[in-house]
Amino acid sequence: MAAFGRHKAQRLARPDGSRRGGLDERAAPVVRLLNGRARFCTTSSCAGRVVLAQGGAAGPGIQKRSCAWLLVTHGTCDKGDVMTALEKATGDVVLKFEPFVLHVLCQELQDAQLLHSVAIDSGFRNSGITVGRGGKIMMAVRSSHCLEVPLCHKGKLMVSEEYIEFLIHVANQKMEENIKRINRFYERLESALDAAVSANSSSSQETGKNRSVYVHRRKRKTIQEQGVRTSPEDHNPEPEPQDGTESSLDIFAEIMIAD
Repeated sequence: MAAFGRHKAQRLARPDGSRRGGLDERAAPVVRLLNGRARFCTTSSCAGRVVLAQGGAAGPGIQKRSCAWLLVTHGTCDKGDVMTALEKATGDVVLKFEPFVLHVLCQELQDAQLLHSVAIDSGFRNSGITVGRGGKIMMAVRSSHCLEVPLCHKGKLMVSEEYIEFLIHVANQKMEENIKRINRFYERLESALDAAVSANSSSSQETGKNRSVYVHRRKRKTIQEQGVRTSPEDHNPEPEPQDGTESSLDIFAEIMIAD
């Protein structure tokens, strides 16, 4: 756990490598909730976005490897913004909707399983867990309700404005559903983490209670033995039970503590 804590501190101390230089507004509550718990460390996130991405010939916009973004928004978009961005097209352009994605480094497999269960229940059914060679456990929250449609070829618009308007409507619907899933994921995750803490606390209390019973029995037995040895009036002490009842209880208590 100490090694995980050090690795987490080092990772979170790094500068944000995203284009925004910070968290997406809608992803921030989930990220902060997880990073506030010792057993989790987020490594990347995106709240979801609508993108006009251009490949091929270089053009204006945000460069990403061999791709330029003519338009990107983490909310709904309108036809006017899309048509204005398409006027800058010089290559092949696609309209994309990319849903919420989150990658979380987990201390133990059971922590990743908890996140996976919550993600699936919240609608992120493409989520999964990977375990690296060094034992690194990564949980990815993903969804399959994506959209990717070509609009331009070599800068020439290949579809009608009516079709573009339809696509924007579909993309906006997907964004709205994406936002609902993020909110649902946050609420269920918060409840699951709180429940896990309560369960661990109850387990610790039960262990402490078992230890207290064991110590009490040991003290009682010690006092009885000392009384047998030191009492001058008791020349014929009652013999100890031959069936080993008290010893069995002690052994049983020790097994419970070991568990």
